[in-house]
Amino acid sequence: MDTQLLLSNITNPTLLFFLLGIVAYLVKSDLEIPPTTIKFISLYLLFSIGFKGGQELAHEDLNGQVTLELLFGMAIASAIPFYAFFLLKERLGVQNAGAVAAAYGSVSAVTFVAASSFLEAKALPFSGHMVAIMALMESPAIIVGMVLLMRYDKENSEGPSLGHMLKHSFTNASVLILIGSLLIGLIADAKQAEGIKPFTTDIFKGFLAIFLLEMGMVTAARFGAFRKYGGYVSAMAVAFPLVNGSLVAWLSGMITHDTGDRFMFAVLAASASYIAVPAAMRLAAPRADPGLYIPMALGVTFPFNITVGMPVYLALIMRTP
Repeated sequence: MDTQLLLSNITNPTLLFFLLGIVAYLVKSDLEIPPTTIKFISLYLLFSIGFKGGQELAHEDLNGQVTLELLFGMAIASAIPFYAFFLLKERLGVQNAGAVAAAYGSVSAVTFVAASSFLEAKALPFSGHMVAIMALMESPAIIVGMVLLMRYDKENSEGPSLGHMLKHSFTNASVLILIGSLLIGLIADAKQAEGIKPFTTDIFKGFLAIFLLEMGMVTAARFGAFRKYGGYVSAMAVAFPLVNGSLVAWLSGMITHDTGDRFMFAVLAASASYIAVPAAMRLAAPRADPGLYIPMALGVTFPFNITVGMPVYLALIMRTP
């Protein structure tokens, strides 16, 4: 891998704010960002990426290639939970394995946002329909996790129905604002959309930096919560994104030759949900330990992806035409 690519990513201002957040927690600083502010920023980031994706999608032909990529994304999100579940079931138990598998099969919108910023810094575009693919990849993993829990957990017979979980996965705030913004960007008049461009584009990286500052503090706070599980879960929290991202970086070359799209597929496969899936698993797997699957996704996988993972996936794509 090109060390210059890794160094360039590590010195990215938004990533440095993430590291600053970790430092702030470690030195026990009283630095604090109000929860309402962070909620607004998270909604803004999803709104911005969704709206811009819709604008790009409006200029694309919705042909067989786009459909193929949509199906590829959903296949990734469905396949990952299967192998993850059976790999973890004996070691962590059915409920914990189901929750972790669903988290790694699903996607992280924040990682997607960071990846879009990474590509922008490299002057590499990606297609607008990748935003739609990200939104559609959220639910298959939750469904697969539910099915596996229903099949293998003998004590979960009174859990919520699959239909209820499916509805929940599509109506949670992050998916709703993302899909809604995508559709609005798709149908909005291009000239009038220029009026909000300063809000959706010009201040995007500044808000992302503040958000990652908060993520750094949250990551550091939760990292120690799962030390009781030993080094095994930490190793898996690195192995899952590295294997999934690298494999999809290679496989995506059979679906598309667009470097930006292949990179986004790899990042989506490598990411893990720490917002939508935990909310769903509170209902589907009440005995699963949130102190396991949330820190795995947020405390290990997320920082791995935005520091080391992204340069690795891009380097693999550059070497495998």
